[in-house]
Amino acid sequence: MDTGTHLVIGLGLAGLAYIDPVVAADSTVSTAVLIGTVLGSQAPDSDGIMRLKGNAAYIKNHRGASHSLPAIGIWTLLITSLLCLFFRDLPVLHVGMWVLIAVCVHVFTDLFNTYGTQGGRPFTDKWISWNIIHIFDPIIFCSHLVAIFLWSTHLAEPDFIFPALYISLAGYYIWRTITHYVLQSGLYRKDLSYERGEKYILIPTVNLYVWNIVKRRNDGTFMLGELRNNHLKWIDHVSCDCHPAVEASKAHPDIAAFLYYSSYACAEIKNHPWGYEVRWADVRYRHRRQYPFVAVVLMDRSYEPMDSYVGWVSESRLEKKLRAGSY
Repeated sequence: MDTGTHLVIGLGLAGLAYIDPVVAADSTVSTAVLIGTVLGSQAPDSDGIMRLKGNAAYIKNHRGASHSLPAIGIWTLLITSLLCLFFRDLPVLHVGMWVLIAVCVHVFTDLFNTYGTQGGRPFTDKWISWNIIHIFDPIIFCSHLVAIFLWSTHLAEPDFIFPALYISLAGYYIWRTITHYVLQSGLYRKDLSYERGEKYILIPTVNLYVWNIVKRRNDGTFMLGELRNNHLKWIDHVSCDCHPAVEASKAHPDIAAFLYYSSYACAEIKNHPWGYEVRWADVRYRHRRQYPFVAVVLMDRSYEPMDSYVGWVSESRLEKKLRAGSY
């Protein structure tokens, strides 16, 4: 989920903690739990510091080791230990339990969106993305805001508000999961061009009744479409270029990081007087007829890299970034 949603979830879990009599009975403990759940709900995304090492390092590592099974325990122990340094005589098990819940909820909810996590590490480094909930879901975010408002204005007690909130959201997640399964399973029946062996992924959008679709065709190309109110419409077709420059580009660190994360990458090559421009795009992220999540490398005629870029960018910004030192 996005940072704002993780923040309101952290606050919401602090309210839910009032069902714990030990937390509800002591304002110092409830304050420590509030700090702990907010920190716990943000801690796995502290891998954002990898941006300092460049976009390639960030893309390869974001939601990787920091969201792994060992990291859940490390974050919990670290945050709980820090709280014990600042608050005396805390009930460690109770505080630690709520911090653990916050960290687990962060990792678990991230599994539901398209970006996904490496939540199965150290057993597998596979990216797990269930494509069920958009990275920003208005229902999840706004329902938390309403609950926090009711709590902060004392219009209702937290031990009533937040259990009701999370029971409702559990039902919402189940509904979305079932809907996703039913819709994706039935796509081949709606697709008049379907051929045996083709694969679909259904990707959520902010609109509950609009889904993006990626179809991997048997010839290695991709079809991009939209399922709106249960009506399927194809809107783009992407072919992947084959060229020695494409194969050579895979050795570049920026491209390697991009391909490590994305299994829906497609390469396009452009010939220039000075060499080749190889652009890899993740076809899952289509926006305004463009594919803004890219990895680009410029190479001379000997396939030696001249410049590169990886990350999210518009067409005009990308050209500006690469033009200065490469033409």
